[in-house]
Amino acid sequence: MKPSIGITADHLTAVAHALNTILADEFVLYAKTRSAHWNVEGPDFYSKHIFFEKLYEELDDTMDEVAERIRTLGHYAPAKLNEYLELTHLAEQSRQDNSSKDFIKLLLNDHETVIIHLRENINHFANKLHDAGTSDFITGLMEKHEKTAWMLRSHLK
Repeated sequence: MKPSIGITADHLTAVAHALNTILADEFVLYAKTRSAHWNVEGPDFYSKHIFFEKLYEELDDTMDEVAERIRTLGHYAPAKLNEYLELTHLAEQSRQDNSSKDFIKLLLNDHETVIIHLRENINHFANKLHDAGTSDFITGLMEKHEKTAWMLRSHLK
């Protein structure tokens, strides 16, 4: 049964498709953060290993929230790796080495890319697609990514 929540079917579809892209971004960022956790090397190994673990656990929760928002709007969340790679704004893993600094720079760039994409959609969801709920939802996601970006930048000083 389709939701009857005061948003047209066309707008629900448009929002769900945009959320699919957000989910893909979150998944690719999750995979890259897992890679950092698994592969980081150097004198700060242990502290960064734990730090990256905290980050990927947060991203795991975020992915679940995005997928559930898609389902709330009456659509199905993508769940195939090839779909994520087709939908994402992020590039697959590319790094120079396994140092924490290199991983942090890579992840910071991706978080900032996600922030920009989310920010671009806040007003679009609210004003064009008449979905204040999803607009508010992605504002919260953006704020989480902004905090993570701040933490990553702080490691680079």
